[in-house]
Amino acid sequence: MARSFNTTGPCVPGDHYMITAAERLPEVPALVAARKYFVLHAPRQTGKTTALQALAAELTTAGTQAAVVLSMEAGRPWPDDVGAATRAILTRARQTARVHLPPELRPPPWPDVWPEGLLSEAFAGWAQACPRPLVLFLDEVDALTGRTLLSVLGQLRDGYRDRPGGFPSAIALCGLRDVRDYRVTATDGQTRLSSPSPFNIKVTSLRLHDFTLDEVHELYSQHTAETGQTFTRQAVERAYDLTLGQPWLINALAYEIVDRMRILPAVPITTEHIDGAAERLTIARETHLDSLLERLHDPRVRRIIEPVLAGTQVRFNPFSDDLQYTIDLGLIRRTASAVEVANPIYRNVITRVLADGLFEGVLGAPQPHSFVLPDGRLDLDGLLQRFSDFWHRTEDLVDADQPYREVTPHITLLGYLDRAINGSGFVDREYGVGRGAIDLLIRWHHTDLDGNPVVQREALEIKTHRPGGSDPTRAGIKQLNGYLLRLGLPTGTLVIFDQRPAERKRLATELGVQHTSSPSGRVITVVRV
Repeated sequence: MARSFNTTGPCVPGDHYMITAAERLPEVPALVAARKYFVLHAPRQTGKTTALQALAAELTTAGTQAAVVLSMEAGRPWPDDVGAATRAILTRARQTARVHLPPELRPPPWPDVWPEGLLSEAFAGWAQACPRPLVLFLDEVDALTGRTLLSVLGQLRDGYRDRPGGFPSAIALCGLRDVRDYRVTATDGQTRLSSPSPFNIKVTSLRLHDFTLDEVHELYSQHTAETGQTFTRQAVERAYDLTLGQPWLINALAYEIVDRMRILPAVPITTEHIDGAAERLTIARETHLDSLLERLHDPRVRRIIEPVLAGTQVRFNPFSDDLQYTIDLGLIRRTASAVEVANPIYRNVITRVLADGLFEGVLGAPQPHSFVLPDGRLDLDGLLQRFSDFWHRTEDLVDADQPYREVTPHITLLGYLDRAINGSGFVDREYGVGRGAIDLLIRWHHTDLDGNPVVQREALEIKTHRPGGSDPTRAGIKQLNGYLLRLGLPTGTLVIFDQRPAERKRLATELGVQHTSSPSGRVITVVRV
């Protein structure tokens, strides 16, 4: 049976297409050989467990070490009952060793008495009985909290001095966050470790990187080799551009095309297939996306995401716990010049989720294909007029309980556009960090009067004129001009939400529209809502 693209749990060699552990974690074999203790962290669904399991199998098969991945997840329900958590962890560890290690490398029976320090005693007994150096990759460590987490870290530190004969030769703590961000208490305000102590025996912290463009090409080429179905070069690049290499998304796009859209092997996979799969993923919000988006309600995440969505100039403290936490979740990334949403698919999903909340119980949301001209083109002018009516009728309602108030106008328009073009096009988002703007590109697919397929492209920029603030029109025209130059489009629309009380009252009865030229001679339509 041919391998498949995996979106659920760790990859299984022989069943799934996958990038080798040596490519994803090239530093780990040397750290293990040097008997080091270290940390490996990355957002969920990036392939940590897959890479660690493959690496553990390779080390064990090579005959140099006895390596195994042990999940600490079993101890999660007992943050302050160290004994109960330890019993659950060690029971699960024995089951894992039975599956992944030959009999001579498995642990001896655990002690009959279950003292609070049993984890250290059990690991010590295992290392002493094992004929090879014992290597443990402790996965999901940051699922532990409270006294249990402190106890586990302290026991590992105390046993460190007895390695390699009397304690595991090498240990990696693996999880979502670096060790300094682990939660220590379960009840007293979510206190965090202020330093790597009591795990100051770590030599380094590694972060598992997302796929590179070459790795995406390699992964998709494995499918081509087994089935004959090709991905065009542009399709691979489009998949990378939409995901920036996020491993779950890379696999999910291909799985959507091959297994759900059922594109036949004889048909090459193109950018159109990639775009269609991205739209389907965005609408469906699969388990990974849904669990990630639950974090949007976390105040720590909102404090970072909201100004990023608004495009406001914010100088985040590089040592901010909120910033590091949101990065570790995988929702945002830090570039040389800015903090931005991690990838375009996440941008689309985040704004859709926020918009969904705004439209619940609100009448007047558009139906798909509500704004189509006789020649098949999207009626953007009519759409914006209808949106203006909708906005002024519902503004107070949609803003009432919205936690992301700074971007309520923006995401309401985005939600309206998504609903209006659903099934016939896409809305690509770009957040102009530091520019107070959102750039949008509508791609509307239709058939012209001669029966030819056509893609209509409409560029918009969204800005807000706040009470007491300066008029953003001039800056918006300049910014939109740059966006149009980059897209190669002759026209564009600047949408300004005028939040000044007097203007809001006036615009509630009429749509403010003017036409002007950009610095490069592009025709700009300025729409005030």
